[in-house]
Parts: sequence; structure tokens; C-alpha cells
Amino acid sequence: MNPEQFVKQLQKKGIELNETQIEQFSIYLKTLVEWNNKINLTAITAEEEVYLKHFYDSISAAFYNDFTGDLHICDVGAGAGFPSIPLKICFPNLKVTIVDSLQKRIGFLNQLAVELNLADVSFYHDRAENFGKNVKFRETFDIVMARAVARMSVLSELCLPLCKKNGVFIAMKGAQSKEELTDAEAAIQLLGGEIREINRFNLPEENSERSIILINKKRKTPKKYPRKAGMPNKSPII
Repeated sequence: MNPEQFVKQLQKKGIELNETQIEQFSIYLKTLVEWNNKINLTAITAEEEVYLKHFYDSISAAFYNDFTGDLHICDVGAGAGFPSIPLKICFPNLKVTIVDSLQKRIGFLNQLAVELNLADVSFYHDRAENFGKNVKFRETFDIVMARAVARMSVLSELCLPLCKKNGVFIAMKGAQSKEELTDAEAAIQLLGGEIREINRFNLPEENSERSIILINKKRKTPKKYPRKAGMPNKSPII
């Protein structure tokens, strides 16, 4: 997917990019490739692959959930900024908080925000388990997102504590989502969530399967969650 095809595909979904936004995606690609020579951010660096597998894929969350309001989103384990930075470019009204456990990636994100001239973005070097215990952030976000970070049972424990009541947790997954979701049902319920819908689609051109899972936050998360760093992955809630 080249930049022109990217713009046209988004138009088909009702997302119109102006010249500034188109240029921001171009700068994003350039900055990503430059930094990837210094630190390992992604295995995908070819222009057409980045536009399809990173930019378009990240924005696909907006095909199934409204991002047009005055919303504060938290991106857990965003790595090189996916999915929240492409969404921020498309919807400048968003307030974005990213938490990632690797300081080098936070350094990249800070520089990227400068290059893209982004406002209302914050980056935190922390483990998601610790971040979710912080009273400043716990249950404060309208939308909490994660893309390809961990299994759903683990991801729910990392993300739902950050999501405010009546907010939404969006998990962006591949083809394995159905089995993962079955295993995570008990965790989602325990943590205050309720599955709203599962949306499956294929990426244009390559036709690989994607899933966008929307989970509504119905009740407050019990104070004991998330457990200490490493425990969700070592001993998932079942």
C-alpha cells in the first residue's frame, strides 16, 4: 500500500486526510526508519509495508469505534507508537498517553512527537502493572488500547484497570482472537469488563486476518489488580 493508496483506502472508510496529515505520515515513516537503524523498533521498514501493516492497521480501530470526541486514550506497550500515534494524526483532538517498558522506545516517541508537532501526548517509561496501580492514572482513561502485546487474559489485566467506568478497552489482534477470548472471559468479567463486540476483517492487499475486540468497562476493577510486574503473564487469571 503506497501513500496514495493509503489515503484512498481511508477515504473509503470516511476518514479524510488533509495535506498536513499526509505529510505527518511521511515524516513518521522517515523517522521510524532512521531510528530503527539505532534501536530495534520494528522488523517492517519498507514504505508500502509500513503504510499497510502499521499505519492502516493501527487506524482500523476507528472503523469500529468513534474517536472523534474529546477523548483521552492510553496505549499500553505501544512500541514505535502503534496504534495511538497514527490515530492521533487522523484525529488531532485525541489526548494520548503511552506507557512502554523500554526507555529507548520512549526516547524515540519523544523525538517523533517533536518531528510531527503533536500536542497533548505523554510518554511514560513504566511497566503496565505498575502504571495501572498509580492512582493518578488508574481508571481515568476513556479508551485503553493495545496492539499485539500479550494474550487476551494477560492484556485484560494490564488494560482494564486503566479504563474508567463506561470507558472501552480495545484489543487489536490477529487470527487467533477467538480462542484467546474464550480463555480470557473469566478475567474480563473479574476485572469489570463486558465483551461488546468482536470485529473481524482482512487487511487490504495481503488479506491477513485482523480482529478488533471492544470491551466495555462496566464495573470498577478490584484493587488487587493488576498484580505485581510479571505475575499476569506468569499466572494468567482463569
